[in-house]
Amino acid sequence: MDWKWNTVALCSICNMINSADRIIMPIVIVSMTDKYEWDLHQQGWILSSFAFGYIASQLIGSKASKKYGNKRVLAFAVLAWSLATIVTPVISSHLYLLIFCRILIGLGDGLGLPTIFAIFSQRIPIQRRSSAFVYLIAAGHIGQTMSALVCPHLEWELAFYLFGGLGLAWLLLWLVSFKEDYVNTSTQDDELPLVEFPDKSRQLKWTKFLWSWPLWAIYIAHFSMNWSNYIIMQWLPTYFVRYLEASKEAVSWTAVPYIVNSLCELAVARSAEWLSARNWPLLSVRRLMTFIGLFGPAIFLILFSIVNSLTFAVIFVSIAMGLCAFNSAGHLSNHTDVVPNHASITFAISNTISTIPGILCGPVTAELVTESHGRWLPVFVIAAAVNCVGAVIYASQSTVSPVYQ
Repeated sequence: MDWKWNTVALCSICNMINSADRIIMPIVIVSMTDKYEWDLHQQGWILSSFAFGYIASQLIGSKASKKYGNKRVLAFAVLAWSLATIVTPVISSHLYLLIFCRILIGLGDGLGLPTIFAIFSQRIPIQRRSSAFVYLIAAGHIGQTMSALVCPHLEWELAFYLFGGLGLAWLLLWLVSFKEDYVNTSTQDDELPLVEFPDKSRQLKWTKFLWSWPLWAIYIAHFSMNWSNYIIMQWLPTYFVRYLEASKEAVSWTAVPYIVNSLCELAVARSAEWLSARNWPLLSVRRLMTFIGLFGPAIFLILFSIVNSLTFAVIFVSIAMGLCAFNSAGHLSNHTDVVPNHASITFAISNTISTIPGILCGPVTAELVTESHGRWLPVFVIAAAVNCVGAVIYASQSTVSPVYQ
């Protein structure tokens, strides 16, 4: 196999395992709660502890890659989340040890994708990166779907052993087959340089990117999108079983929203291109896509929360996740418009801010459901309201004009 596509294959499989590991706990926590009799607040902290590790990884990831090299950092990330996944059944009776393992899984998962992005920027020729990223993201969706389909039909302990073992098997393959040094394909006539070095005169301190309303419009939109996404990722299996009284095997239906989201992402890219080809202003395209991606899910989350049928619940939450895909052509793409030379920095800031919902959604959801005597409507009403606020702020404050060169 061509060394470039060998790298893509390895990294895509890594992201598949990464994404699968991420949603094991939300799926099996129903069975674990039956055994350990955790209350809703304890479940909330177990689910949210992942985000503590994830947000920490955003702060240390780039420096670690530069200091230790991408191969070592990715190896550490996979080792950390795989071992933590494997030992989870062993220490699950000790709540604080379990929370620590969840933090470690979040740390490893959070280091994985940014490190893979760095590897692609070094090893994959510019004109082939789009295809490489498509394979990478598609593999992540496959991992989420695979986990959602498989885990409900396994003993919960086996789910952790299976996917943790897959991570360790991948790690051995990575250490044996991946070479840190890479061929500079810029010497070949038919390829472009692998790395584009930024002009030092354009380098700015990252704090500069906290003082721009157009950037905050992006950050807030990303935060709003993730608020509802984290609720769905963390709590959907519990909602199905505890509130809709579905069987534990029916948790496999949580795979449907991920599948719909993946399919819609393909349609969204073509929709944005279609509008641009008909001379729609770029700002109008960004705002329309973000409005659909935030306001649309808000409507269907409300509908989702008022039905008592599992079938209709799956349909409405799947539509909500499908419409969420429009954000990829909206605020998520706006970084390259506003700060074309510093998009990686602003995306890291945005990704850090948008992980805060992952920390808050666990305990906040538990408190709302408890205080509402088992009703989930306030949870989804607040999520819908957050989406609407994000849509309004983005529509009024966004721009496509560069704010920093």
